[in-house]
Amino acid sequence: MSTNTFQSKIGGLTVTGKAHSLSAWFVLALRLMMGFAFTYAGVEKVLGPEAFNARGYLMFAVPENGGPAVGFLQLFATNDLLLAFVNVAVPWGELAIGLALVFGVLTRFAAFWGAVMMLMFYLGNWDVAHGVINGDFTYMLVFLAVAAFGAGRILGLDSYIEQYEIDGEPLIEKYPMLDYVLG
Repeated sequence: MSTNTFQSKIGGLTVTGKAHSLSAWFVLALRLMMGFAFTYAGVEKVLGPEAFNARGYLMFAVPENGGPAVGFLQLFATNDLLLAFVNVAVPWGELAIGLALVFGVLTRFAAFWGAVMMLMFYLGNWDVAHGVINGDFTYMLVFLAVAAFGAGRILGLDSYIEQYEIDGEPLIEKYPMLDYVLG
């Protein structure tokens, strides 16, 4: 049984860990779980019997939940341009993020935007009855873990995209900044 070592340094603090050899399967499972969940949510909204409209939720449910971002989120409901953006970004964003995770393509990019979306849901669905950690917050952390562990490289298309050669050099080596969106 082999182990994988990982290390990160932020500021003056360095943390090191060892992952079990089965960790890759669990990271893959997290990527696929979030991918299928977001794909399903997006398809439901895109193909639903009525066009997706967040106005009622943003105007009434968000203030009732009493979160710290009520005013900010209500701004999206009271401005027609911002509401139109939300009404497209939420269903199509969920679908795009979900499909990207299912296929493991642009995984870090998709997971980042999934985390941003979950942060917005967390602030909108504010429920701290059982503490500040709820499902939306947990899913946000799952998206960040998927990004951090390079889950798109595990049975995903990112591993092939990274190795695509341009002038005999793998794409990820020629353009190292792509490591922030692939993987």
